[in-house]
Amino acid sequence: MKLKKTNYFTCIFRIFTLSLVVLTSCKNKSSQQVKVDAVVTINKSVKTKPYDPMIFGGFIEHFHRQVYGGIFEPGSPLADKQGFRTDVIEVLKELKLPVIRWPGGCFVDGYHWMDGIGNNREPKDDIRWGVIEPNTFGTDEFVEFCHRLGAEPYICHNGLAEVQEMTDWLEYCNLTDGKFASLRKHNGHVAPHRVKFWSVGNERGGKEYIHNVRDGAKGMKELDSTVLVTCSGTHGGDGRQIDHYLFETAGKYLDYISIHQYWVQNYQKHHTPDYMSCILRSEEPDQYIENVIKSLDKASLRGKIKIAFDEWNLRSWHHTGFPRMKKADYQAPEIIELINARNKSLDNSLYTMADALFAASFINACLRHAEDVEMANIAPIVNQTGPLFVHPEGVVRRPHFHTMAMYANMLEEYVGTSNIQSDSIRNGEKSVSVVDAVATSDEAGEKWVISLVNREPDNVTACKVKLGDYLLDGEFEATILSGDSPDAYNDIEHPDRVIPEKKTFTFHRGIVNLPPHSLTIFSIDCSCQW
Repeated sequence: MKLKKTNYFTCIFRIFTLSLVVLTSCKNKSSQQVKVDAVVTINKSVKTKPYDPMIFGGFIEHFHRQVYGGIFEPGSPLADKQGFRTDVIEVLKELKLPVIRWPGGCFVDGYHWMDGIGNNREPKDDIRWGVIEPNTFGTDEFVEFCHRLGAEPYICHNGLAEVQEMTDWLEYCNLTDGKFASLRKHNGHVAPHRVKFWSVGNERGGKEYIHNVRDGAKGMKELDSTVLVTCSGTHGGDGRQIDHYLFETAGKYLDYISIHQYWVQNYQKHHTPDYMSCILRSEEPDQYIENVIKSLDKASLRGKIKIAFDEWNLRSWHHTGFPRMKKADYQAPEIIELINARNKSLDNSLYTMADALFAASFINACLRHAEDVEMANIAPIVNQTGPLFVHPEGVVRRPHFHTMAMYANMLEEYVGTSNIQSDSIRNGEKSVSVVDAVATSDEAGEKWVISLVNREPDNVTACKVKLGDYLLDGEFEATILSGDSPDAYNDIEHPDRVIPEKKTFTFHRGIVNLPPHSLTIFSIDCSCQW
């Protein structure tokens, strides 16, 4: 009996031991099956830094349907007595635009500001874009538009004009006394417009232009020492093209250097690249900014001159055959055909989740370089390639509109330091990280907002997030922007196919599953976590 009893307990022990081995083996096997595609580590030991909300700025140019038929449409049932599209203004308020650049762009090279003020305005030739400029929207209307949105007006001068024309415009806008200040009062604007930001010209170069920058900036600051001045630094290319003679000659008068880039260049030939072709460009803004910083470093002006990325977008708008520097024959069939071709940029099906996620990565790049980038202006804010499509009966928020609204409304005021280790997605020789991320916090470091971009077109991405020493665990509220495919877009018939949604996400030991082609912004309250 004793032997049988011993054998019985031995069998039970062996069965129990074997069960533990099997369970451990299954658990290990299960854990091995959880593949982490990306790890985002937010370094809480590094002091956060403030960023300037002006990186959420906008741009508007007198081109096609941006101003006329966009923000300004006298006679429309949706416009007020002054001609402003009230529906457009109300929707643009969602973007909290802090600054708007105007009137160009290429348009400004042929623009003379006095044509757009007063009661007796006459239409003029728009030599750059080959149309008639009615001049019904000018300086006073632009400033009013900015005031309605709570945005700072930013005026770009004609870079080919005399310095006197520049300082006269500044006097009209900002001074209380003088010939042009009196003219403003006569036009019904007693209080100064107080335009803080000015640019000497758009996308120009060469010694003559640089001397104009020097003299124009100097003259404006002598007239009003509070203004902040920028000029054309580099446009296109990879950001390395800044002429150092500009820094040597005019650097001491500049507060910013303006840079421009559109990564899908539709100027003359209209391109319709697929999602992957677009998303593989999404790390290039980082490199572009870093190249400009190197130029500022080389000139020993880093920190003294900040970067204004005051024209940016994934796609440029289409304007084959233009801009020009002479009057076009408006009735010529070939000119009419070229003008009509500009409608290609208005096709809402072009603007997909690729635009939304590229915009997120662009803003992330500005946040990562917050010490140097103080302004960025998406070009344009309405119509063409802009985030808001305006038509005679209403508006359509394109996917990248929602990206900009999410960033402008959800982030905290300080940006943290993040490290991203991620698998790559590849197409031919090009590749980018599957995940992009940025983290912002309040001043106390208790509230954090983490933005995660999953660039994978079709696959869920397992992303591990570490906030300091803490692996996020449990349920967290988030706002997600995605679509039923990476090519999803909004149009007049389906304006809400791609919209932000509030969801609850579960983190397990730091790991969260990010839906494909998505932007997800999480809010984390550290005071509730530890």
